[in-house]
Amino acid sequence: MEITEVQCKSILTRAGGYLREVCSHSLNPYVGCGFGQSACGVGCYVRHNAWLTKGRDWGSFVEVKTNAPEVYLQTYEAEQRWAHRRDQLFSVFFSSATEPWQPIEKQYRITRRLLQSMLAHPPDELILQTHATAMRDDLELVAALSQQCRLRVHVSIEGDTERLPGLPPPPATVAGRIELLRQLSSAGIFAVACLSPLYPMKHPAVFFEQLAEAGVDAVVIDHFIEGDGTREGSRTWKTDLPRSMESVDPESTRLAYRDRIAAIARTYLPVGISAAGFAGHYSRQ
Repeated sequence: MEITEVQCKSILTRAGGYLREVCSHSLNPYVGCGFGQSACGVGCYVRHNAWLTKGRDWGSFVEVKTNAPEVYLQTYEAEQRWAHRRDQLFSVFFSSATEPWQPIEKQYRITRRLLQSMLAHPPDELILQTHATAMRDDLELVAALSQQCRLRVHVSIEGDTERLPGLPPPPATVAGRIELLRQLSSAGIFAVACLSPLYPMKHPAVFFEQLAEAGVDAVVIDHFIEGDGTREGSRTWKTDLPRSMESVDPESTRLAYRDRIAAIARTYLPVGISAAGFAGHYSRQ
C-alpha cells in the first residue's frame, strides 16, 4: 500500500451525475481506499475512474488529505450559499469515493477531525456512508452531530451472504455491521442498511426481520445494474462480481431480482431504491 500525504485545495465537491438527486455536495477525506482489495472493492465503481486512479491498481494506494478539516471550515459558508441559492439543502454525502473509516483513519483521524469541524459548522444535512465497523470509534461525535443537523448513517451490508465464491472477504462481517446498526439506532441516530451492490440472498425474510429487530430505520436496495453509474451495469460486468453472483443464483444479476428482494424487504421496513433511496426517499409500497 502506497500512502501519500497531500494538501487539497477543496474538499466539498458540488454534486453531479448519480449524486445530483442525493445531495448538494460530496466529501472525500482520502483518495483511494485501504479496502480496495476486499470484496467491496471488486464492485466499487470508483475503481473505473481513471482521473482518480491515474493508472494505479485500486486498493494499492491512499492519498491522505491532511488539511481537509481546515479547508472545510474555509469553504463552508461559500458552498452553503451556493446550495441555498439553488433552493437546495446544503447536503453533504460523506463519502462517495472512499471509505471514511478505512484502516489508515486510525493513524490520521482525518474523518474524525472533519466531523469535529462540522460540529462547529454543520451542514443542513449529513449522510455518512461506511462499510466499516470502526465508525464505533466516533459514535459519540456522530450522535452529537445528529442533534445539530439532519443526519443519517448508511451502513453498506450487501445481504446475508458473508462471502461470494472466488471473491476476497469483506472489510467487516455481516454480524458486525448489523451490530453497528443496532448501536446507531440505540444512540438515536437514523440508521439505514444499504444493500449496495445487492448480493444473492439465502434467507431474505429472516435477514430483514433481523434488521428491523436491530432498530434499522430504512433499507436501500441498489443493484449494480443502474447502480454503478451506467444504465446496464457495464462497469461491473467487466469485473468478477457478476460471475460470482451467478454461481450462487443466476437470477441475481437481473434487475428483476432487486425488485423481488425489495418487495420482501417492504414487509419489514421502509425501502428506497438506488439513487432515490440514497437521497432518503423510502416507502412501504
